[in-house]
Amino acid sequence: MATSLPALSVGEMLAALVASPSVSSPEPHWDQSNAGVIELLAAWFEDLGFAVEQVPCTGQPDKLNLIATLGSGPGGLVLAGHTDTVPFDVDRWRTDPLRLTEADGRWYGMGVADMKGFFPLVIEAVRDLRAADLRQPLIVLATADEESSMAGARTLQALGRPRARHAVIGEPTGLRPVRLHKGIMMESLRLIGRSGHSSNPALGNNALDGMQRLMGALMAWRAELAQRHRNPLFEVAHPTLNLGHIHGGDSPNRICGECELHIDLRPLPGMDMDALREELYATARQAVADSGLTLLCQPLFAGNPPLDTPAAAPIVQAAERLTGHAAEAVAFGTEGPYLQRLGMDTVILGPGDIACAHQPDEYLELARVRPTVALLQALIRRFCLNNDNDTGETR
Repeated sequence: MATSLPALSVGEMLAALVASPSVSSPEPHWDQSNAGVIELLAAWFEDLGFAVEQVPCTGQPDKLNLIATLGSGPGGLVLAGHTDTVPFDVDRWRTDPLRLTEADGRWYGMGVADMKGFFPLVIEAVRDLRAADLRQPLIVLATADEESSMAGARTLQALGRPRARHAVIGEPTGLRPVRLHKGIMMESLRLIGRSGHSSNPALGNNALDGMQRLMGALMAWRAELAQRHRNPLFEVAHPTLNLGHIHGGDSPNRICGECELHIDLRPLPGMDMDALREELYATARQAVADSGLTLLCQPLFAGNPPLDTPAAAPIVQAAERLTGHAAEAVAFGTEGPYLQRLGMDTVILGPGDIACAHQPDEYLELARVRPTVALLQALIRRFCLNNDNDTGETR
């Protein structure tokens, strides 16, 4: 396959990206570098005249972010996406997940919806652009490790880059704009007791018994959160708490000496994550206060904040007008809050479908290709080719 950009179609570019595995995972045996994907994108954007920079993640030199810039100025538009995928099970796919396959009006392959498929559509949209045409810069951002640690977005936020006024993240939304999403926290709650022979409970202190009390307290707290915090814009209008993983003990005839619970907590926009974590830990401590068990609480990762982009933001209004859909709220998380902290009003808007993301036989509808390219070109005209100020007025 030819590698120079002029010779490549959208499908050929996507095939090359899919064929370059880039799994990110907290499990070391799954985790991979994304350097191959970044090198392909860097070469293609350089061919288009973009100034390209590769930025390693802090402490992870094999995990790379790409910042590709055309034009200059204080405002402009960022088109962003992540280059990593979740792990996959080859045996559950009907096709080779690392080979792009066209069938039934769809492209099938690992990451085509979430979200390698966004980048070839961006390239198709900007093929004819020149820096001299732009009144505000266009920046394409490709990040690492969104599916696991958010290390790419965290690194860029710490560096204060990139700077722009508006951003679109091409996560799978079925070409319907999203301006709000929940945050995500994952926490470990571990109880340490004392093992002993099961014939006499007094010989030990059963951590599983204590975990039953702790789980009951968490479920009661979950109901309280649902009463105290509501946002009707979300399909599930309250914060959620999922008891997702538990492990304790080693044998039926031994008193359980240790038990660990992992939970997923999804706060609404406006909820302070640090305060929520402290409330969680206080609830857990109170539940086992008189048990004699030791409680250890810690985050499984730093957490991802909620997103709340104002409905009046120019990028929201432009996305609504161009798609014909009011901006929505979703439960899944994105890198949007990190771009927001860099000063960008951010919309989540991409051609894939979230229903097939993280699943075998992930696909991208071919019917979405041309509408996405046209949509991106319209956004570029609005925010890069026209003069734009902070109120969103075009002069």
